Amino acid sequence: MHRLPRLIDANLNRTREGLRVCEDIVRFILDDKKLSAYFKSLRHKITKIGRALYSKKAALLKSRNVKKDVGKKTSAREVRRKNIADVFRANIERVKESLRVLEEMSKLLDKKTSQEFKKIRFRVYELEKKSCIKMENITK
Repeated sequence: MHRLPRLIDANLNRTREGLRVCEDIVRFILDDKKLSAYFKSLRHKITKIGRALYSKKAALLKSRNVKKDVGKKTSAREVRRKNIADVFRANIERVKESLRVLEEMSKLLDKKTSQEFKKIRFRVYELEKKSCIKMENITK
């Protein structure tokens, strides 16, 4: 369990970063104020949940070990984005996957928090659908 904060920290960051990319795409490319606000509110909610899970941010920061992260190297797939839709899809997938990790790992700490991550994950599925439909309309 002593390495759990590192895993939680990485996935909280991954989730928020992916949400931010998606938020900016729907804001600046799709010009959708409502979808942008949804992404932003989820990003803030993730931050709030993370703070509640680890009331002392220092525990998460202390657990970070960027220098020894065995998975920090960029994969070839990451640099093969062809368009904005590819960037959006890659980031929304990153968000869903990291939310699933947070959901599963937080079961070890607080089952209620785990359920919150699950609810957010299902909200993200809906946002993904709405955003991708709008994106299809502008990329035609």
